[in-house]
Amino acid sequence: MKIRDLTELATRNLRESSLRNSLTTIGIAVGVASLVSMLALGIGLQQLASKRLERTGLFDTISVWPLREGPGGFNREGRRKAFAPVPEETRPLDDSVKHDIERLPNVAEVFPDIRIPAELRYEDRPIRTTLLAVPDSARETDAFEGIQGRFFSSQSAAEVVLQKSFAAELTGNFGRRGSPNSQPDAAELAKTLNGKELSMTFPERAAAPSTAPDGTAFSVVPGKRMLKIVGVIDPDAEGFRGRGRARVFVPLQFAENLHFVQLPSMGDGTKLSDDPPAYTSLNVRVKDASQVQTVEATIKKMGFTTFSILDAARSLQRLFAVIDLFLGAFGSLALAVASIGIVNTLVMAILERRREIGIMKALGASDTDVKRIFFAEAGAMGILGGATGVALGWTIGRAINFGANIYLTRQGLPEEQLWSVPWWLVGGAIAFALVVSLLSGWYPAARASRLDPVQALRYE
Repeated sequence: MKIRDLTELATRNLRESSLRNSLTTIGIAVGVASLVSMLALGIGLQQLASKRLERTGLFDTISVWPLREGPGGFNREGRRKAFAPVPEETRPLDDSVKHDIERLPNVAEVFPDIRIPAELRYEDRPIRTTLLAVPDSARETDAFEGIQGRFFSSQSAAEVVLQKSFAAELTGNFGRRGSPNSQPDAAELAKTLNGKELSMTFPERAAAPSTAPDGTAFSVVPGKRMLKIVGVIDPDAEGFRGRGRARVFVPLQFAENLHFVQLPSMGDGTKLSDDPPAYTSLNVRVKDASQVQTVEATIKKMGFTTFSILDAARSLQRLFAVIDLFLGAFGSLALAVASIGIVNTLVMAILERRREIGIMKALGASDTDVKRIFFAEAGAMGILGGATGVALGWTIGRAINFGANIYLTRQGLPEEQLWSVPWWLVGGAIAFALVVSLLSGWYPAARASRLDPVQALRYE
């Protein structure tokens, strides 16, 4: 039987029982819509989590420590292992190591993790804290998105950006834990503080006096600098760059030029040495997140301990894979119910068209031709129901996202894209509906092809 004749027969048969076939198609559409909307929600949440990780500036970043700075290293879940033996000779994280890593393929930037213990004074109100040095690339990260004011004018500028809670503490509007006062808005704090100056006192490295004991090459004196406040950030930047609490930020080059004292991390921690300073850790930013594992493996071969957010993200990916599996399974239940409707519709069609099938066989139609007619009808309902279901699922996703954003806006949170319908999901859903329809039509098609034409012509 020619394809044109097959298509014409299938279309005519579907039109004759339009109500029953329409209801069956709607059942398929509802099943596909359930599947698409649930998977689109899972995909959207996964993409949202990935984007947030990328915006933190950590997704493409590797943290590097000397072997003694990372005892035992990290396991695959990002947790520290038990203490492990350390080689007697370990290479410190100095400028030579920094330059060696910079020359590795796919490395975009290498900068040290510099934290400066200091006392900041504003209007005779002293507060002890730790300043975190950030590179110029930090302006593109999530921590500085929506900054009230501006980022640093240059990497050597004596400027500072404050986290909102610290800015509130400076103004006295938000005390420490237990304060009855409410915390003001970041924009209000920026209006008060931006352009003002802070006095910073920190332990500075100076030449040792002539009377210093042997082995001491420098002394520690109180260093003072004036810092200009240029911005206030609203997001809580705890754990920025992965370690500790960060509430005050300064340019990286400015921090490197301070010559502040930091006790050596390798050694007994008491002797002041004139050796070139070694960094506590380095942050390596990779050009492409897909190359993080390759660069990380190379740095490990150099004799250092490393950790990247991708190590922890693997567990997150497995979690989302399980969630997508369960969402897909629940969404497929409605499609399974719709497949029963297809079987019922085509079985009823056999009973109504027994004489028609008998005439077709008497005119020379083979069993395969009869099967093709029923498969064509089932496939047509599957494709139409699948396409309609994708459109319905897309509409449901839009409605869910719209309602969720209304709720987020009322809670004072930014709008988010909570769902996503990629093209592969559209094609996959229609193809899945087609396969389910053809499988559902297998039994009716086989039953119709086995009809005896003589008995079929006698059927009333």
